[in-house]
Amino acid sequence: MVRTLLAFKGRLVRGALAHLLAAQGDIDVVAEADTPHAVRAALLSERPDVTVVDIDVVPVNQLTRLAAAADGSHGGRLLVLVDQHRAGRLRAMFAEHRGWIGFLNRDVPPDRIAEGVRQVADGQVVLDPDLVVAALEMADNPLTPREREVLDVVAEGLPVREIAQKLGVSPGTVRNHLSHIMAKTGARTRWEAVRTARDACWI
Repeated sequence: MVRTLLAFKGRLVRGALAHLLAAQGDIDVVAEADTPHAVRAALLSERPDVTVVDIDVVPVNQLTRLAAAADGSHGGRLLVLVDQHRAGRLRAMFAEHRGWIGFLNRDVPPDRIAEGVRQVADGQVVLDPDLVVAALEMADNPLTPREREVLDVVAEGLPVREIAQKLGVSPGTVRNHLSHIMAKTGARTRWEAVRTARDACWI
């Protein structure tokens, strides 16, 4: 049996997928979660073989840390469901997944998710070709990983001092990052930089 954790927002969608996976006979849904904190707690308490993660539950910038947490708990693996317009941000991860994290398009049929769970649990490479094509077609991202992380927090509406506290850096460092971000995006304000970056699929 493949012990599986589901990380989805929306009780209806999560429940429907749990029912479908449980009906497979070889997949056991051991826990469900709808926030990053709940996902990490379930990883530690349930030690699943595979965690199926919707990209709206765990932000892109937290996927690597979550994958490391999953790998540290019973050798667990991730299967991430992502929409094509965000594939560009995952391009580096596509190349570095090494079999412990799989990626499927959000629009795949439910049976494909069940198949993906089995494949990831078996250590096979799961990488949706539509996502690869979408990532290759997107313009190169001029923002560094740290700048993208700063913008992700800016999007939460926090002031510079709280952004600095959340990222563990000084307010001056945050202002330097914002200066570079605004130069690269051509934005006049940090909010405009967030919109520009989102429109370009950079965050």
